[in-house]
Amino acid sequence: MLRVISANLNGIRSAVSKGFLEWLAVQDADFICLQELKAQADNMTADMLNPPGYYGYFHYAEKKGYSGVGVYARRQPLQIIEGLGVPEIDAEGRYLELVYDTLSIISVYLPSGSSGDHRQAAKFVFMEHFFAHLANLVKCGRQVILCGDWNIAHKEIDLKNWKGNLKNSGFLPEERAWLTRVFDEIGWVDVYRRLHPEATGDAYTWWSNRGQAWAKNVGWRIDYQIASPEIAATATTASIYKEQRFSDHAPLTIDYETAL
Repeated sequence: MLRVISANLNGIRSAVSKGFLEWLAVQDADFICLQELKAQADNMTADMLNPPGYYGYFHYAEKKGYSGVGVYARRQPLQIIEGLGVPEIDAEGRYLELVYDTLSIISVYLPSGSSGDHRQAAKFVFMEHFFAHLANLVKCGRQVILCGDWNIAHKEIDLKNWKGNLKNSGFLPEERAWLTRVFDEIGWVDVYRRLHPEATGDAYTWWSNRGQAWAKNVGWRIDYQIASPEIAATATTASIYKEQRFSDHAPLTIDYETAL
């Protein structure tokens, strides 16, 4: 079995202060993909860099306290790929890939466009480059699991207040159509949806800090594990952990009946 966790931490230092590493220690995960580190290397403690039993790999943003992705892995990879090869994207620390013989594990953090038109434009630029990358990745010959905060809710069942968000970043028609193309044209699989095709409120992974969204479960499903078809077909269980709150997102855990 292969257990993979995706977790947007909204600041690794904050999440660790809320018990994230203690929780992680009892999850028996093979990979933990992290997003929104909001830290640089000199902010990281030894346990943040390498929790017991894991090797830590990170792609930090150049801007302090911003973005950044990482992966904790039980085994060292053959190769580490940081970024997409696009300088303005890679400066924000949004893509990290660990390459093994038959598998690639990726942590990805798509931009949010909610802070203004300039950031929505940056999000669309990222999506354009990332779509081409996803198309090429399918041809790499390895199985691939992409974990992360994609900042897009795909369908109406993926957020509580879909009618009120039709013109908002994260649920724009162009964003949703792009994600449909990722699945239907390229062939990637939304693993959680494969296992839970009808789930609504139980499927949410992010809640705004405004308006008692958490208490009322006014959430969005924007954190995904998106995989190549062969390994996606081996997925057996998917769960979203809500008993403790480490950030405004909840960790997504999926078990695959495969071996590294």
